[in-house]
Amino acid sequence: MKRVIFVFWCVFCVASVSLFALETNECGTSACFKGPVGLQMYSLRSICEHDVEAGMKLAAEMGFRYIEASKLYNVDVKEYRALADKYGLIICAKNYDFSTFESDAGIDFVIEESKILGNKFAGVAWIPHKAPFDEADARRAAAVFNRAGERMAKEGLTFVFHNHGFEFQPWKDGKTLFDLLMEETNPDFVSFEMDVLWTIFPNQDPVALLKKYPNRWKLFHLKDLRGGVEGNLSGHTSVENDVTLGSGQADYPAILKAAQEAGVEYYFIEDESPRFQEQIPQSLRFLEQIEF
Repeated sequence: MKRVIFVFWCVFCVASVSLFALETNECGTSACFKGPVGLQMYSLRSICEHDVEAGMKLAAEMGFRYIEASKLYNVDVKEYRALADKYGLIICAKNYDFSTFESDAGIDFVIEESKILGNKFAGVAWIPHKAPFDEADARRAAAVFNRAGERMAKEGLTFVFHNHGFEFQPWKDGKTLFDLLMEETNPDFVSFEMDVLWTIFPNQDPVALLKKYPNRWKLFHLKDLRGGVEGNLSGHTSVENDVTLGSGQADYPAILKAAQEAGVEYYFIEDESPRFQEQIPQSLRFLEQIEF
């Protein structure tokens, strides 16, 4: 009888450990790539525009624990946070319009909203400009970023700028205006979010940029650019060119190795294509098998 009880107890312990491992396994990670991997909710905009809760539910069903917010759509900030909590989602970051950070009132709004949502990172993904983006645009943006970042840092928040391709206009001495943004922003107050598609599209090397500016990259957008697409410095391309990770032009083993070494804290899949419900699970499986 004691032997039977002992065997039962051993089986129970093994099952419990296995269940714990399954429950704590982070989606989109592998033995080499540690993540953590979240979802940029803009990927689910076609759903969230009509039903934010349905979008939250789908994100959780796909296996995500972490999300990056864009718009809050038709709900107020407290309800948005409550829905995230309901589905076990942690809001890590949120994007705003550039104009929000140009005034004290706007910065205060970001700080207060971040306290409710619980996110540590907040920033912008587009600098308004008349093409082509020029040095004056870059210096103006850097000043806004520094001021906003300094005020946010006092509240425990980190300002982040998400590159969008147009910033890589040639500047001087072989440098680009993106280099100018790096040089003119205070690393104590301003960090960056690399979007892989919007780094490759303007013919830049993600690995080289990660190594050139270690410790400046805190967030990451996992996206891939359709093979054969030729890029430019416009910051615009068809959403049809957003493909499943690993099926496009990005060398993800090399990129993710460099990103981890550079100190990236969160990685968000952003799939802007109309095939997002099919592609996002495929992208997660790709990440879970990646080796470097």
